[in-house]
Amino acid sequence: MSAAFPSGIDPAAIVLDTIRHPVIMVAPDGRIVFANAEAEDFFRSSASFLARGGLERFVPFGSPLLALIEQVRERRAPFNEYRVEISSPLLGGERLVDLYVAPVAELPGHVVVLFQERSMADKIDRQMTHRGAARSVSGLASMLAHEIKNPLSGIRGAAQLLESVVSDEDRALARLITDETDRIVALVDRMEVFSDERPIDRRPVNIHVVLDHVKAIARNGFASQARIVEDYDPSLPPVHANRDQLVQVFLNLVKNAAEAVSGRPDGEIVLSTAFRPGMRLSVPGTQDRVSLPLEFCVHDNGPGVPEDLMPILFDPFVTTKQNGSGLGLALVAKIVGEHGGVIECDSTSRGTTFRVLMPAWKETRPDERKNVQGGEA
Repeated sequence: MSAAFPSGIDPAAIVLDTIRHPVIMVAPDGRIVFANAEAEDFFRSSASFLARGGLERFVPFGSPLLALIEQVRERRAPFNEYRVEISSPLLGGERLVDLYVAPVAELPGHVVVLFQERSMADKIDRQMTHRGAARSVSGLASMLAHEIKNPLSGIRGAAQLLESVVSDEDRALARLITDETDRIVALVDRMEVFSDERPIDRRPVNIHVVLDHVKAIARNGFASQARIVEDYDPSLPPVHANRDQLVQVFLNLVKNAAEAVSGRPDGEIVLSTAFRPGMRLSVPGTQDRVSLPLEFCVHDNGPGVPEDLMPILFDPFVTTKQNGSGLGLALVAKIVGEHGGVIECDSTSRGTTFRVLMPAWKETRPDERKNVQGGEA
């Protein structure tokens, strides 16, 4: 049974435009006879422009996409292919996609193609991995709090008593026991942060106020020898976030950057912000499509992250520092993920960039964005 729709309304087109992935229909002669709104964004062209040319205009000769379409026509059965590279100047460079191609029974020779960008799928997979890892640390922290912190307090008390009665030679050993128990307790305390499941108090936050606060701390402490450069978009709307947690995120990222450029006379850290209206993400656990137009970057010109660490960089206990706990970036990923955002890392031998994508407090019209420059709204 189908519902009645007002005259001039095409329910099929509405449904296809609602789908969160590019969908096109290709005629037997290669023309793109239909493209939904996502496909227009993907190909950077209007549906009318797409209809005037063939698919070969947008994908290179010999592309796996063209071969897959021919295979579907011949066998009259749907096929999928994963992690296919599609490159074209019209597409703005290389795109890595999953392809779902199916024949149209009512229109012989026509096929429907659905694209899923791997970058988007990978972002979702990474955020789910980060959250799963954070939950593992949370469980471990709860166990350690009971099984380790309580005995450690007794050990520390005994060591302090020994320190007051033993010889000078043994006093250093007693102090070492005290210092090491303090270090272990501090590590467990850091892990317990992962078990905090309280709802986040989010408000409109001016990211530039947050970054200026982090920069002031860095310049007067761990990054006093590095040059810190700002590259801000002054018209940026507020971010929908918790201010204190954002400070924690960027303190971690800037501290990592400062350690990466430590000892370099030309050491530089760049803090940048930008508005990217095209970035949208389906966040796991919700039905909504979240816009992540706010991009915040921390870039350094250090030696880069070792390639073998890149896939696990945000996992707990992963570190390149001699005395590091490996919890800093894991906590950053947890906080960003709980805000509905995404964190990425691009690294080469010439430097590293951490990119945080976050939701805005509200979508504003271009003529309103220039007015959003104060502190927290």
